[in-house]
Amino acid sequence: MSRWRGNPWAVLLTLSLGFFMTLLDLTAVNVAIPSMIDNLHASLDEVLWVINIYILVLAALLIMFGRLGDVRGPRTMFIGGVVLFTAASVLCGLSQDPAQLIAARALQGLGAAALMPQTMTIIIGTFPAERRGVALGAWGAVAGVATIAGPTLGGLLVSTAGWRWIFFVNVPIGAAVLVMAVRLVPDIRPGHRRKLDVVGVVLAAVTLVCLTFALTEGQRYDWNVGVRALMGAAALLLVVFLIHQRTRQRNEPLLPFVLFRDRDYAVMSFVAATVQVGMLGLFLPVMIYLQSVLHYSALTAGLVMAPAMVVSAVLSPFSGRLADRIGGKYVLMTGLTLFAAGLAWLALITDAGRTGWEFQPALIMSGVGIGCVFGPMVTVAMYNVEPAMAGAASGVLNTIRQVGTVIGSAAVGAVLQNRLAAALRDDGVTYEQGVVHAMRPTLALPVIVIAVGAAACFLVRRRQGGSPSTAPEPAELGASA
Repeated sequence: MSRWRGNPWAVLLTLSLGFFMTLLDLTAVNVAIPSMIDNLHASLDEVLWVINIYILVLAALLIMFGRLGDVRGPRTMFIGGVVLFTAASVLCGLSQDPAQLIAARALQGLGAAALMPQTMTIIIGTFPAERRGVALGAWGAVAGVATIAGPTLGGLLVSTAGWRWIFFVNVPIGAAVLVMAVRLVPDIRPGHRRKLDVVGVVLAAVTLVCLTFALTEGQRYDWNVGVRALMGAAALLLVVFLIHQRTRQRNEPLLPFVLFRDRDYAVMSFVAATVQVGMLGLFLPVMIYLQSVLHYSALTAGLVMAPAMVVSAVLSPFSGRLADRIGGKYVLMTGLTLFAAGLAWLALITDAGRTGWEFQPALIMSGVGIGCVFGPMVTVAMYNVEPAMAGAASGVLNTIRQVGTVIGSAAVGAVLQNRLAAALRDDGVTYEQGVVHAMRPTLALPVIVIAVGAAACFLVRRRQGGSPSTAPEPAELGASA
């Protein structure tokens, strides 16, 4: 492997495999819920915590680990994250009760938070400016593919080998990524030693824990006083965090405000959250519809989504290359519009008498849209970010995405549950008919949110392809093999 050390495409493959592994577990676990309840004698609440603890730890610690990558080196943090995530996957697969599995999933979230922000940092430091769009397009494709592939792969593993293999499958992937990272990824570091804002880390982590817990558990506890108090605490802690960060803007802040002075980065942070709401809006109600109304197995339901996944994966690198040539603004707007149109089409044709394959045109349209979103979105966001700030920028952007995931899950789930309950109050309405009635208002929410994201792209500065005006080249970073 030594002759491939530092090769940008070999590095990209390594980072993408690690990134894919962490994102896959966000969705693959959902299809194993019935099996875990039976095998571990767990309650539904306990199994939901198996899902939610991963998101909570990931969202709470991404900013910290993004900045820690700037301090300790992104390669070091990436390798450490891979080791921890892989070891935690083994513990997940060996768990004998819900408490053990929840604890192991928390460790998985910790490993994912350590490695995820480093992927973007290393890509920016490895690829020359004129080729970053293609690289970030391929990296973005991983996010879209992992979200859709999770149910397919998870259904296959649960059906053939059992739920534990959802976690054991990470072990060979993690081992391969570890070997590749040690042998191929260069040690890219900023030119001067950086410090970590410990107080900012604690404030950010507690703020995000309060927010993600409240949004994730709010529906279950009927948005009671305790949940509202957590949301109030999150708002108060956010104000304290921002005040603290304002005092540190000249002394290694955890959240550099200069990032949001770049209008493109600020707009793309908002768009990233809307895209995650859209992904949940596509995944959650459609998977419930396919399994509850059409009575498909988890594997069959995942396979119905597979063509859209393939289209998205194929198009993402091309959309990134197109963003390099003409600028990402209009590529991104086209993708978001197609994504919203595909979801609207799904809402219009949903009925109890359909077959899964009748949804393929609408799903593929959504897949085309997703394929045109992730790469250009990251390219536009990071266009003017200096490589020395890439860890912080990546951590913040990924945190906003994960918070968007939590908000999307809570909002889409609440609308679906509310409309389903309302439909079932009518005499003679079956559960299947209730799900169909609930689908249209549920899908309307992500359509509106994505449309708002598309409109926000009008604020992005129009650029032709070419090198960024401010971002230094990798050679300036003191990269060493």
